[in-house]
Amino acid sequence: MPQRQLLLRAKYSSPLPRCSPLQLNRSWQRRYASGEAGEGNTGHINVAPSEGILFFNNLLPLNVRWPHKLLVMFDRRKSSVLTDQERFERVGAVSPSQVVQNAIKASNLGLGPVNIVEVLPRINEAGAFVKFHHDGATDPATVAEAVRLHLQKNKVRPWWNPFISVKANLVLGKPWIEDLFRLPSRRLKVEFFPTQPGKEAAELSQEQLYSFFRPYGKLSDIVAQPSDSKVVPRYAYLDFSRIGKAVMAKNCLHGYTVTEAQGGGQLGTIFRLTYEKKQRAGWVRDWLLNHPRIVISALAALIAGLSVAVFDPIRTLSIRAHITRAFHIEDNVVFRWFKTQSDDLISKVQQFRNASENDEGGMQVVWDDRKSDIEQIQSWLMETADTFIIVQGPRGSGKRELVIDHALEHKRAAHKVLVIDCKPIQEARGDAATIAAAAGEVGYRPVFSWVNNISGLMDLAAQGMTGMKAGFSETLENQLSKIWNNTSVALKSIALEGRSKSDTDGNLSDDEWLEAHPERRPILVIDNFLHKNSESGSSLVYDKLAEYAARLTTSNIAHVIFLTNDVSFTKSLSKALPDRVFRQIALQDCSLETAKRYVIQHLDFDAAEQKSSKDDAEEARKLTPSQKRKDLQELDQVIPLLGGRLTDLEFLARRIKAGETPTKAVNEIIDQSSSEILKMFLLLGSESREWTPQQAWTLVRSLAASDTLRFNEVLLLDAYKSEGDKALAALEQAELISVQSLNGRPYSIKPGKPVYQPAFQRLVGDKVLAAKMDLTLLGEAIGLESKSIDKLEQELHLLGELPKQPGELNSRINWLLGKIAGSQMKIEGYERESAGLKKILLSEY
Repeated sequence: MPQRQLLLRAKYSSPLPRCSPLQLNRSWQRRYASGEAGEGNTGHINVAPSEGILFFNNLLPLNVRWPHKLLVMFDRRKSSVLTDQERFERVGAVSPSQVVQNAIKASNLGLGPVNIVEVLPRINEAGAFVKFHHDGATDPATVAEAVRLHLQKNKVRPWWNPFISVKANLVLGKPWIEDLFRLPSRRLKVEFFPTQPGKEAAELSQEQLYSFFRPYGKLSDIVAQPSDSKVVPRYAYLDFSRIGKAVMAKNCLHGYTVTEAQGGGQLGTIFRLTYEKKQRAGWVRDWLLNHPRIVISALAALIAGLSVAVFDPIRTLSIRAHITRAFHIEDNVVFRWFKTQSDDLISKVQQFRNASENDEGGMQVVWDDRKSDIEQIQSWLMETADTFIIVQGPRGSGKRELVIDHALEHKRAAHKVLVIDCKPIQEARGDAATIAAAAGEVGYRPVFSWVNNISGLMDLAAQGMTGMKAGFSETLENQLSKIWNNTSVALKSIALEGRSKSDTDGNLSDDEWLEAHPERRPILVIDNFLHKNSESGSSLVYDKLAEYAARLTTSNIAHVIFLTNDVSFTKSLSKALPDRVFRQIALQDCSLETAKRYVIQHLDFDAAEQKSSKDDAEEARKLTPSQKRKDLQELDQVIPLLGGRLTDLEFLARRIKAGETPTKAVNEIIDQSSSEILKMFLLLGSESREWTPQQAWTLVRSLAASDTLRFNEVLLLDAYKSEGDKALAALEQAELISVQSLNGRPYSIKPGKPVYQPAFQRLVGDKVLAAKMDLTLLGEAIGLESKSIDKLEQELHLLGELPKQPGELNSRINWLLGKIAGSQMKIEGYERESAGLKKILLSEY
């Protein structure tokens, strides 16, 4: 006889008494007494000697728990849809009670009367317990066998899964009917409990466990508890091939008592079965967590690869659209059609535009004066030389207008000019702001500059775990390189636009074709190069920009023009192109004649054009604003004081238009420049400045007397004996002075702006200010002489301590004494001058 039937007969070997009709009626009254938590919410099912329990599985989908919970949540009255027997039997794949009745009727095993007591739905496990009543002559195992044979003959396949069928088995143990939030799984944890408290339970072997659980379904693995484990009670894991098999075994064998004959020990052993969630992908998670150096680095590489594959083409198109103005409304065909159809409106707009361009009045005189520079730049752009074009000049000299508006006018019309302004990039605070500013200059979008901050935090966390950075966050240098590389791709595509294979040189490679056609290359203009170059961290941005420009020129992708105020630009650009000679144009101030014409034309440009029906003769008699002003004769006297700086000339013209005379306007400009010099250079400033007020005042006083100083002569002055070259370079960078060079050697010093010359004279003419600054200089000179005397006296003291005075030291001693006497005479002279200056400070306001 099979072992399964032996188990069934061992459980129900004692005779079962027959039930009276009254008892049978009472059992039918308990039909709805049980629920998901057992009878009386005790978690168990009370079974009389004449009763048995069957368990049916696959009656519902396993995931029906969630719809049922939602149904109960929204309508409490419908909570018994699945827990009520009658409704459950209508909803399930088959009616369990009907299956039992049909199996008894169709059975030829000689079964007596069998009545269904109740049906207990198990929603979590997609099954149900069926309690039945039988007479004493009927064996529960035989009833279970009849039901099994009936289901085997008449297979019931649920509509939601036609690959499974409904199964039924006799419950041998004492099932635990619970409604906890526990979902079925393929793994069962079998715990071995003693039949009496305080006694020992036998730990069944894998072979014994296999014989008990294999009849309920195929097992994939049996994992016994390690022998050295101290965990009690002892346990083992059983892995079934399917969840339905595990559900059947758990509900049929939970609470089953293994007798001594079956290997359960002298007092027997009880099975306690629970579902155990098996981590099927746990090895993947464990490997990922145990190898963070590999995983995090691979993740960073994956993110970087996806970013390049997805966003780089979009960014390149965005840069190209920024250069070619593809999405600019004024270049749109529809907009231009409306513009041509609206003549009246456009004429008004044109008048408004002319009025808004009044600031450019008089500039034509300047461009005529600089026509040779414009033609020189245009001729350089037609050559194939792979070098930089540098336009250097002080602020206000019109570098940007000269290059972009005039020299590159034809290139701008063809949309082949890209302008990068270094000022917003350099003035940005923080890496994220710098990246965003650089991206905005070239149209690099989308840019996620804020992600760099988050990536930095992730990198910091990875470094704490692995001891090394994962590479999520990229340095500012790498981010700038990405922006410039995408810009190179966009510029090259613009340069190759319009090329055809049918051309005579269509067989050339891209590089060869670009080298043969320099006129087709776009223009990159880098404005405000070396702006605030003295600040810390600025060299990185400028070095990367210079390297990028060098790659463009050497690969013949684009022409590069630098616009800079800094006279020391060769130091930065020579690093990028050390073997090239730069094409350079140095813009100087306008000549006095050009400056005068500029002011006059600036005044006349503002005159509104008056149209009337009078004849031309009467129109010709109308005077221009400059002809109406009698005080413009003063321009011959004030223009030499102001010089030819465009910003100062424009300021002068605005003041004259406001009603001031040229003399008064120039005096106001000189006063303003004097205040600017006093505030920025002479008063006590930040310690980060590389010059002292005494050094600045020395130049102010010297240049007030002479408009040109010898460079080396200044270095011999007392104020410049210590790091004089560094102080002069800083003052030139701040535009207090201008240093002229000859063959690369500085030879003269002039005021930074022409208007500074009379401003210097005005500052020196202020007796109180001059006395205060001279007193400071004298105090510094007295200190230097005193230090010199101290050193000389120390040497004399050292020589005087010698035990014997050799005759050879007499000349050295006399020299030291003479130096001390000379320094003392200087100190006395300085003190006499200081006394006179103090009298001025005490008597003047």
